[in-house]
Amino acid sequence: MPVITFEMTPMSKEQKQEIVKGFTETAVRVTGIPAEAFYVLIHENQEENVGVGGTLLADMED
Repeated sequence: MPVITFEMTPMSKEQKQEIVKGFTETAVRVTGIPAEAFYVLIHENQEENVGVGGTLLADMED
């Protein structure tokens, strides 16, 4: 059971559908493993829970 984990700020359902499809298609092409074997886990992180370069993402947008 291969697992692909993706962490991102919140996304729409449509974006999630597209990312899951794209990751799965690429993984199948590269590995030759059937699509049904892949699990894609999306972890959504609020912008106030992510820091880059010492600054919260939530503060960068202001």
